[in-house]
Amino acid sequence: MKSILIIGMGRFGHHLCQNLIKQNNDIMIVDKVESAVEEMMPFVTSALVADCTKEDVLSNIGVADFDICFVCIGDDFQSNLEITCLLKELGAKYVVSLSERVIHTKFLLRNGADDVIHPDKDIAERVAIKYSNDNIFDYIELKNDYSIFEILPLKDWVGKSLKDSDIRAKYNISIIAIKEDSGDINVTPYADYIIKPNDHLMVISNKKNIESIVRKLK
Repeated sequence: MKSILIIGMGRFGHHLCQNLIKQNNDIMIVDKVESAVEEMMPFVTSALVADCTKEDVLSNIGVADFDICFVCIGDDFQSNLEITCLLKELGAKYVVSLSERVIHTKFLLRNGADDVIHPDKDIAERVAIKYSNDNIFDYIELKNDYSIFEILPLKDWVGKSLKDSDIRAKYNISIIAIKEDSGDINVTPYADYIIKPNDHLMVISNKKNIESIVRKLK
């Protein structure tokens, strides 16, 4: 369980709060509009109606005591940037800010944000990749240009064990899990596992390496 501060209870902040609650985190929410915090008040540890662009507000909250501070203000970049800067100046341990434009991301990272999220861009990219190829079932982008893809096996792999197919050496990818046709998930499968035609392979590698395999699946 982590102690989390969420500033900005718009659509994204609301969904973020709901999902963080499911993970049993200790959450405080803040928004300058009272109606924005009302719905979640019974479910969070504390709620405050205040303008977080004011330094004394953040100082009184004690932002340094939280494990993570989220700034979820996507429709007002100036406020987003001001709050991000103030949080870091007041000793916030880890600040995650919402961004709607690439240029905003650069400013946020230079001025206090430890990480930046762009939900519309990330979801659009994920959907585009998933639905552009019938052999891709899911996709998660990681740091440093690495990704996890859920894909079907190449024909050359079917009927062979993971060891005999030598996928890691030949393609520079790692299979971290296999979703079998029965629905069972085999996490970190053994080397003697025989690959089946309908297996969904969870593979991780540099995005370019995986995309080269995806092109062969078409």
